[in-house]
Amino acid sequence: MWFLRRMLRIPWTAKKTNERVLKKANKRRSLVRTIRKCQATFLGHVMRRGKLEHLVTSGKFERKRSRGRQREKIIYGLATWLGPGKVSDILAAVKDRDLWRDMIANAYKQGT
Repeated sequence: MWFLRRMLRIPWTAKKTNERVLKKANKRRSLVRTIRKCQATFLGHVMRRGKLEHLVTSGKFERKRSRGRQREKIIYGLATWLGPGKVSDILAAVKDRDLWRDMIANAYKQGT
């Protein structure tokens, strides 16, 4: 964010939030969207393949739960990013490659 502040000549002492700086520069955050897009394409690749990675990412791998807060599964994070829908709908959409690519492209255009 420092480079935008420098280009817009906003001093570091000014109480401007990062959101206001982005709005003034007509920019959007893109790193999170790029990461989600890469995760979605990888998930589609793994789920269509249907081997051990499929079992691990879909959560059907039986083992003893570890202590503490459970990690968020990639598929649940993508389910919230791709829009309203169930995980089972997403798993069904992965089988159709063109539908999956369209879902990813639409979610990427809309942003986070």
